[in-house]
Amino acid sequence: MTDAIVPDSQYKGFVARLPLPWRHYALLARFDRPIGWWLLFWPCTWGLFLAGATMSWAMVAWLLLGSIAMRGAGCVYNDIVDADLDARVARTAARPIASGAVSQRAAWVWIMVLAGTGLIVLLQLHWQAKIVALGSLVLVAAYPFMKRITGWPQAWLGLVFTWGAPTGWVQASGFGNLLPLVPLYCGCWAWCMGYDTIYACQDREDDALVGIGSSALSFGRHVRTGVIALYALALTGWGGAIWLMRPDPLALLALAPVALHLGWQALTLNPDDGDGALRRFRANRFAGLLMAAACFVVGITR
Repeated sequence: MTDAIVPDSQYKGFVARLPLPWRHYALLARFDRPIGWWLLFWPCTWGLFLAGATMSWAMVAWLLLGSIAMRGAGCVYNDIVDADLDARVARTAARPIASGAVSQRAAWVWIMVLAGTGLIVLLQLHWQAKIVALGSLVLVAAYPFMKRITGWPQAWLGLVFTWGAPTGWVQASGFGNLLPLVPLYCGCWAWCMGYDTIYACQDREDDALVGIGSSALSFGRHVRTGVIALYALALTGWGGAIWLMRPDPLALLALAPVALHLGWQALTLNPDDGDGALRRFRANRFAGLLMAAACFVVGITR
């Protein structure tokens, strides 16, 4: 499995065309790997659309920009904290901070630039949504340490990486009707934990050697069963949110495409195939789009 892992130093696209100093900063923010910001962005649209703001396209664009900037800032912060661990893992050893290409001081300056972009987006939100969005900062700050103290860091990531759902929801409807948000967010948490468990299958050998936690390790021989259960929980939560917004069996049919897609991911997962795990992880960009379509249909027809 280790031989199939693609090191983070192998990049392509526009990042490969940047002058070397800029390239290091682009790599730090993972601009060469857009899957991360899509996974951060899609839950924003789910909360926004399901709460009824189906035509807020300007806000959708702002939330996408915020997702790109804050995912980048989070990656830089994660690399600062994990520099010692990254240097000991084959896939991450060539990352700019771990390899010494970018100093930690320069990395902190880069975080401030990215966070400044996030601040511009924050100012576009209603005051209630501003409060919710700022509430994620404590979760984000604690995440890089979770793999050092627990075998289930993906459980914490599920709280962090889907915070866009409550932010989008409150942006659309304020604090007036939060009940449907509970199952929506629970479903988002399970979805994130599921796809990041798939992602972690790439690093199981290195994680075990380094001594850091991972749900792909903690599930042991039952990784596929664990992912199936998590995706089932995600669909149950999303179905509950849709039902609370529109108690109609036909509305639940909107989840059929994303249910089939997640079923394909989980049922065909081979935890020992690093390339296959990476393809299924990346496929969650499409899963997010399918869920956004479901929320849009329910939001516009209720």
